[in-house]
Amino acid sequence: MRAGIRDIVINHAWLGHMIEDALGDGAELGATIRYSAETTALETAGGIKQALPLLGTEPFLLINGDVWVDEPYETFTAAVLSKQDKAHLWLVSNPEHNPTGDFLLKSGRVQDSAPAGDVADQGCQTLTFSGISVIRPELVAELNAGKHPLAPLLRQAMEQGLVAGDALPADCGWVDVGTPERLKQLHEQLTQRI
Repeated sequence: MRAGIRDIVINHAWLGHMIEDALGDGAELGATIRYSAETTALETAGGIKQALPLLGTEPFLLINGDVWVDEPYETFTAAVLSKQDKAHLWLVSNPEHNPTGDFLLKSGRVQDSAPAGDVADQGCQTLTFSGISVIRPELVAELNAGKHPLAPLLRQAMEQGLVAGDALPADCGWVDVGTPERLKQLHEQLTQRI
């Protein structure tokens, strides 16, 4: 709640009822939680498209459900999109499972690729998308209902120069909890803190 996040939309598919049972309407947490249940997994952009009626017309903070980060959420809620930008992405150092990264970050702008030599010669960093971003609803508004990944839409916006970004600190503790093994490692790491 320190970050001012009070209105939450949770998009879920498989076993989503367990999330609803655990969190309810959010009142006990001082928040309002609404759910966008998928009968079939729609991927990130498809899920956002389905949830647009709940999300409204203003930019919103999007956090993938399979990432963990030890960074104050004020870092993310403080981001302000310029009028033309469709997204602001937070990027992290490349983990072992993604050594070549996803996107380039140069002077606060995110690019999908750079001219040969640009990375080394002009200070670009190839980094991994953290799964945390601020998105304008317009990014997905024109999609038809159904299954859609987010990356192609981000790449289109990058081609138009409409994606800003920041690198999270190397010590932010970011973990892509995308496999049972990484989930177990994170659980052990957090248990040791207690």
